[in-house]
Amino acid sequence: MPADPAPSLESADALLQGLLLRTGTLNYVWTNTESLLIHLIAGLGGMTKDVAMVIFLTVNTTRARLELVDRLAKLPCTPPDQRKAILALTQRFQKEAPLRNKYNHCIYSFDPTQGTVSTILMRIADRKDDLRIGRADRADADELAAIDASISRIQALNLDIWQAIKRYGYPA
Repeated sequence: MPADPAPSLESADALLQGLLLRTGTLNYVWTNTESLLIHLIAGLGGMTKDVAMVIFLTVNTTRARLELVDRLAKLPCTPPDQRKAILALTQRFQKEAPLRNKYNHCIYSFDPTQGTVSTILMRIADRKDDLRIGRADRADADELAAIDASISRIQALNLDIWQAIKRYGYPA
């Protein structure tokens, strides 16, 4: 069986454009949904939205913001039904983080000679005896589909967080 031909420059350019478009959309739906944590912080912490916004902006990583919401939800004063619902929402958010982080912490490589697109992760993997820097992954239609699926899940999560805000009477 003959080897697959190298992708054309046109198809690789279309792949790169699709990847960049999806990365922008992923970033948009992520930050829009992350901002809803302000309302969860306000509701769970019994404070105004303005106070929660100051806390949200002071706690400057997604991981720390999600941990804050989780910890507020786990306080004994949080009714069990709210705790369960909020923890389920933050767990869904955390599941989307690896893909989002990959595309927020990489650079994109376009190889015009082979017509391929790759992502190069800008992280140091500190191993027992060595360092690994710049893991490269080839981008393809499966990657685009994974991003599309993540975008859809985050959009659904956004709506579900809004429903929880309304259901529990958190400051909106």
